[in-house]
Amino acid sequence: MDDEFIVDTEDCEERERAYRERGTARPITVVGNPVLHKECREVTEFDDKLAALIDDMFASQKAAEGVGLAANQIGVDLKVFVYDCPDDDGVRHVGVVCNPVLEELPADRRVLDDSNEGCLSVPTAYAPLARPDYAVVRGQDAQGKPIAVRGTGYFARCLQHETDHLYGRLYIDRLSKRDRKDVLRQMAEGTPRYETVPND
Repeated sequence: MDDEFIVDTEDCEERERAYRERGTARPITVVGNPVLHKECREVTEFDDKLAALIDDMFASQKAAEGVGLAANQIGVDLKVFVYDCPDDDGVRHVGVVCNPVLEELPADRRVLDDSNEGCLSVPTAYAPLARPDYAVVRGQDAQGKPIAVRGTGYFARCLQHETDHLYGRLYIDRLSKRDRKDVLRQMAEGTPRYETVPND
């Protein structure tokens, strides 16, 4: 596999806008919706349908003011996520990963950062969560070509968070019982700024 990391920091504005303008924003699924709590299907067809989904994902991410979005967050059972996320140096990263696999970090690279984390599928709620401040995700691009993406700081958190989603894990699943309860209380008391899918 190619060890070159993709360049996802160039023409961010233009690329993000092109995706978004072709796409349609969809409502966000929230915690409790079954699609969020199971592993998604592998992407096997890199076709126009996938391209249209990616456009809709960028439109949905923008509408909800998110920095990353997994397909199951708009109700689609497929291993793909998009991102438009700054790292801790303020550098913007825009891209898409299909079938992501998070690389295990060697012990000497595991520096934990316990910043606050939030999620569009757990609206209006935040909790500190320790995650490595460096991440490498390998997968495929929208054409099925092998890619690797790496991130530091906030962007590393985003890569880990979105990959988790596609394996049926929400960030609150990594919290203590007490913190999880607190997050769900925050969510119950808040009103999301974007359209969500009711769990009925």
